[in-house]
Amino acid sequence: MKTFLPSFLVTVLHTGAQLPIKWYYILFLLVLSLGVFGQSTLRLKKQTFELHNVTGEILRFEGKKVLKIERDLNAIPFDLNNLEATVDEPHYAKLIGLSDFENGTIEIKMLSKLQDPAPYPGIAGFIGIFFRVNEDDTAFESIYLRPKVGRVNDQGMRNRTVQYFSYPHAKFATLRQSAPGKYEGPAPVALNEWITMRVEVNGQTAEMYINNMKHSSFVVDRLLGANPKGSIGLYVDIGTVGYFRDLKVRKKELKATEQLGEKIDGI
Repeated sequence: MKTFLPSFLVTVLHTGAQLPIKWYYILFLLVLSLGVFGQSTLRLKKQTFELHNVTGEILRFEGKKVLKIERDLNAIPFDLNNLEATVDEPHYAKLIGLSDFENGTIEIKMLSKLQDPAPYPGIAGFIGIFFRVNEDDTAFESIYLRPKVGRVNDQGMRNRTVQYFSYPHAKFATLRQSAPGKYEGPAPVALNEWITMRVEVNGQTAEMYINNMKHSSFVVDRLLGANPKGSIGLYVDIGTVGYFRDLKVRKKELKATEQLGEKIDGI
C-alpha cells in the first residue's frame, strides 16, 4: 500500500525545517487519517493478515470470529473473454510473520458463499490457499476448491471440484489444456458449509485432505513452481464470499520420497 503526503510536507520531513505549531497538528491529523482509512491489515485472534487485491473484515459468523474476504474487482478487473489472464491472480489475504514456509502442513476451516447478484454466470465458490508466495506476489502455488460442483450429479463436473495451479505460468486454463484431469479432482464438499482443508507440502509434492479424512483425496506429484519457500495466503476468486478461521501452519523437515504414499506403474 502506498501512502502519499503533500510535497511540502515531504520536504519538511526530509530537511527538518521548522513549522508553526498549527501545521504540526495538521500533520498529526493527516497521518492519523491515513492510518485509519488506508489500513490494509486485519487481525484475527493472534494472526494478522494483509489484504492483497481483496476486501475484508473481521466479524462474528455462526457464533465464531472469522475473516471474511471477497475479491476486489476494482484492483484486478475481470474479463469474461480473457479468463486465463484475469482469474487465479494474487487476490488473497496474506498471513503476516511467516515468509519462509517450504515444507509442512497448512490447515484451514473455510466456508464459501456465492455473491448475489452473481458477477459472472460461471462462479463456483472458488476458495482455498496459496503457499510459497514470494515477496512481490509474482510466484506462488495454490490448491483451491469449487464447492458448487462438489456433489452435483455429474461426475465430469465433480472431477473439477479441486484445482491446483502455479502462478504465473501454469494457471488453471493452461493446465486443463496441457494435462487434462491431472491437476483437478473430486472432493465431497458444498457451498454454505464449513470445510476443513489440510494440505501437506513436501518438496515437490502436495497432498490435500478434506474434513479430517484419513487419506488424501488429491495429490500433486510434482509442483510446477520454481519458488522454494515463501508466505501463506487465503484465497478467493470472482463471485465468492469467503469465511476463514482456525488457520494452522506447521513447518516440517523434508521427508524422503519413498515414505510418501504408494507408487504403481499403471492399471
